[in-house]
Amino acid sequence: MRVLVTGMGGELGTRVAQMLEERPDVSEIAGFDFVPPRRRLRRATFTRIDPRDRDRLVAFATDFAPTAVAHFGVYEPDSRMSPRDAANATEACTVHALGAAARAGALERVVLRSGLVVYGRGRGHPLVPDEDAPLAPTTRYGRMCLEVESVAAGIGRRHDVSIAALRYAVVAGSHVPSPLGRVLRLPAVPVPAFADPPFSLLDRDDAARAMVEALMRGYDGPLNVVGPGATSPWQAVRFGGRVPIPVAGPGWRFACRAAELCGAPVPHHVLELLRYGRTADGSRAIDELELGFVRPTQEVLADLYEWATVTPLAEGTRRVA
Repeated sequence: MRVLVTGMGGELGTRVAQMLEERPDVSEIAGFDFVPPRRRLRRATFTRIDPRDRDRLVAFATDFAPTAVAHFGVYEPDSRMSPRDAANATEACTVHALGAAARAGALERVVLRSGLVVYGRGRGHPLVPDEDAPLAPTTRYGRMCLEVESVAAGIGRRHDVSIAALRYAVVAGSHVPSPLGRVLRLPAVPVPAFADPPFSLLDRDDAARAMVEALMRGYDGPLNVVGPGATSPWQAVRFGGRVPIPVAGPGWRFACRAAELCGAPVPHHVLELLRYGRTADGSRAIDELELGFVRPTQEVLADLYEWATVTPLAEGTRRVA
């Protein structure tokens, strides 16, 4: 198996590449991103390519001619890019990378990153959707993910390629670049004044393991990948020792502006999660991919707030060069 990892420079892309390196049935791994991986890779090769650079991207994917693609070139707004740049990079990477990989002639399977945001929130939307629930995204990121699924499905039909869409809950952790994580780690966090809706989280390694298993099995179709259990805005803020700031109505506009000034932009899909929650039924993924133990949401939340402690040197301690 020759695996192309789009978005390899991100936390999930890098972790998947590391897991694939341990598989004897994976002969070659190549990936690209606009930033390099922050962890060591032994067998995988990385090339720095901006996903909006069509010519280099198409040439790279065509020359590698993968048999499988792990598509992490789906950029969450305000995670590593601004909302506009994230939308442009996601569209370009999906259309050009997947299209070139399919035209190379060896492609058999694609597994792509999507999210629970494709189900939307609000009146008429299921509170705990399964994979058969209607897709009606109500945020920009949700529409981005649905468009990625649609483009990939079209490529799958034209080239007879299996397409698996992993609809992740929010992937969080102490070192995962997440807009929600940045908001929850603020000293004071806006929370709904008159509600406390549940939401689920997903551990980075569990998200990566689901991607690898879906690739190995050639799964075809959507899967919700969700950490068991749930938390809520009030519960999460208190757990992290932060100060909850109750907000209602127009106050959310001012709360989001204040958070942005503190270095934690609140894109619409994160605001929607704080106000209306976001969880789903993830039992099908656990069964189909035989994932076994998946870290519960509460454990992922604990990891989100876990930072290395700083041990101060005693006064007069000499540094040795």
